[in-house]
This record gives sequence, structure tokens and C-alpha cells, in this order.
Amino acid sequence: MNVLLDIMGSTIIGGLIVSMLINFNIFQSNTSFASDSELQLQQNAKTLAEILNYDLRKIGYGYDSTAVTVADSEKISFYSDIDKNGSIDQITYTISNTSDVSSTTNPEDVILYRIVNNDTSKGPSLGLTKLKFSYLDGMGAETTTLSEIKYIHAELWIKSIEPVQDDYIFTYWEMTINPRNL
Repeated sequence: MNVLLDIMGSTIIGGLIVSMLINFNIFQSNTSFASDSELQLQQNAKTLAEILNYDLRKIGYGYDSTAVTVADSEKISFYSDIDKNGSIDQITYTISNTSDVSSTTNPEDVILYRIVNNDTSKGPSLGLTKLKFSYLDGMGAETTTLSEIKYIHAELWIKSIEPVQDDYIFTYWEMTINPRNL
């Protein structure tokens, strides 16, 4: 009888230990996935910011008139010799509708469109869910007058492409750019 109780007790203790190991393994996998998703989110935010920063700093380069032609909250269009080949290009940044992104499970993400001389190049979504531009004059006050724009303030809202534990993680990036040629 004592042997049977010892076997049952050992089985229960062994089952608890195996259960604890399985729970630890699941926890470790979820934590690793969340950490990887957060790192990917930060890399995506940095990539989007670098794309915008690269072109917006060149607004008006090689152009003598008012360089910014459209200054909307979700769209900017400007003139610049963006590729330094001596000819002036028109560059437009805008975002797509959420229905245009079918490659991710995130229902809110959009694509950032970069249009150079009516040639649209679109990249992956990278989790961008919202883009907002605001325009500042030389004193730092918001302006809607194209000729008074001296600074462009860009805000990016980015969510993870895949859900992490049934929720999309989120980050926000903002930058104020002072193009030298404005």
C-alpha cells in the first residue's frame, strides 16, 4: 500500500514539474516573439523616418520659387533636384487607404507612397497606420501659407504587422525638419 501511495505521489509531483516546464517554455516563446516584434516595430519606424527625412531635407534644392506646392496634413508635394542631375523633380508623399494593404493582418496599416514626377513607387506597409504633416514658419508658428513654410513637422504612428497576444503593439515617431533651401 505504501508503495502505491509513493508511486501516486511521485506521479503527481512529476506531472506538476512537467506542467511547470511546459508553462515556462510557452512563456519564454511568447516573450521572445513579443521582443522580436517590438524590435521589428522600432526598425520599421526608423526606416520610415529615414525615408521621409532624406527627401524632406532636400525641399527646394536647385529650385528658385516656392518649392512646396501642396501642404496638407496627410500629403506634401514639393520641387527639388532630388537626384542631383540638374533637372527639377516634383516629389509627393501621401498614404494609401487601409484596403490597399492585404499582405498583413493589421487592419489599420497603410502604405507610404513616394511619387517622383508622376512615377509612383510604393513600398511595404511597415506597419504605418497614420501620417500627419504640419508646417511651421520661421518663428515656429503653424502656417498654411506655402511661401512662409520653413519647417516641416512629421508624425508617424506605427503598429506591429502581426498581433502580439491578440493586440498590436504601437510606437510613435515625430520629427521636425528644417530644409536648408526654404
